[in-house]
Amino acid sequence: MDLFISNESLIGHIQETRSRLLELVTDLDEDQIFGPLLETVNPPIWEIGHVAWFQEKWISRNLDKTPSIRSGVDDLYNSFEVRHDWRWDLELPSRKETLSYLEDVLNNSINRMSSEQLNSKEAYFYLLAIFHEDMHGEAITYTRQALGYPIPKLRAHDASLKNFEPATTAQLSDVEIPAGTFYLGAVPDSNFVFDNEKWVHPVGIEKFSISNTPVTNQQFKEFVNDGGYKNRKFWSAEGWEWRLRSKAEWPIYWQPGSNHTWQYRLFDQWLPIPPFHPMIHVNWFEANAYCKWAGRRLPTEAEWEVAASSDAKILVNGLPDSKSQFPWGNHPSSMDRANLDSLNLGTTDVRNHESGDSIFGCRQMIGNVWEWTADEFWPFPGFILDPYREYSAPWFGNHKILRGGCWATRSRLIRSTWRNFFLPHRQDIFAGFRTCKQ
Repeated sequence: MDLFISNESLIGHIQETRSRLLELVTDLDEDQIFGPLLETVNPPIWEIGHVAWFQEKWISRNLDKTPSIRSGVDDLYNSFEVRHDWRWDLELPSRKETLSYLEDVLNNSINRMSSEQLNSKEAYFYLLAIFHEDMHGEAITYTRQALGYPIPKLRAHDASLKNFEPATTAQLSDVEIPAGTFYLGAVPDSNFVFDNEKWVHPVGIEKFSISNTPVTNQQFKEFVNDGGYKNRKFWSAEGWEWRLRSKAEWPIYWQPGSNHTWQYRLFDQWLPIPPFHPMIHVNWFEANAYCKWAGRRLPTEAEWEVAASSDAKILVNGLPDSKSQFPWGNHPSSMDRANLDSLNLGTTDVRNHESGDSIFGCRQMIGNVWEWTADEFWPFPGFILDPYREYSAPWFGNHKILRGGCWATRSRLIRSTWRNFFLPHRQDIFAGFRTCKQ
């Protein structure tokens, strides 16, 4: 694909994502920045060193064939060679040394831009590094949640919601999606997409209905109060094994309060559960069990993407040469359309963001919470590896697909064709779900 993005824009993005990354770790003390061994997260200090290593690997080391500015970094930060549980035993550089490496790599990446416009190949690898850093910023955010650290102090959050008036009258209901041929995946004229989004291909769907919002805390609480976690008939065999092994009786960051109430932990604070916020921090097994209890099911990936569409003509024959990026069209994200960029530092009411509705009336298909789908993660027809060969291929067949982004996802990263993927037992990610039926 031919990429055009000005050097000025690239510099702005690469500096902004670094600024956000540093905001997410600056307030952590020496114990917190290393963190305890936990299966689902990384030591924050390792994670920020890995971000610098990745940027250097794909920009200066790849494009200019120069050696690393620090010796031994491959043995520390190559995530496909350094096993997850080894990362706490490494002799990692100090915080000062790690931050210095981050700064030096960033300066080199910026300085190598001459007065001439970067070509498409160069621009591709700059964008790859920027988006990779965005993803790790989100990962550090859910690491802070998993470890019970204080809520991040982000400059972008300070004035974000002062003039935002939430909607509270929308009805939670189903919308009908007609049968037809849907074209799943990105089109070749897309500016930047990952290999697992390529390329658009026809998928037939049957008529179905889908909830116009994600499942709410109130709705999920009814499942919990009805003994859903203890009733074997709602769980798949693998899900029941997970529940027994984890001894889960309710969602991971919930605890029972007085008078049959529930609280949830938001970073280091215990708060009353907001009933109309989306259920978050549930894994695929929990989402699937809720669906069986409710007499519903998770949408397939194709069903999810058609529900998130902005243009009904996608249901007619003939491969499209263009697709809108978002449920609302191609306009950039804004606060009235989606909860993104950590501007709210948490979820918002599922009835908010009416301007972001899809053509079928589905709300918050982008932002607020990632949404589990029924499908396993597999490549699309004709899949070809991108230069970052380890991004998708190692995970085919044993991960589940999520769509839509969450409140901590960067708006420059997400789009309706973006495919996320995690193991089905993961609860630490900012994931919820919506339900459907035939």
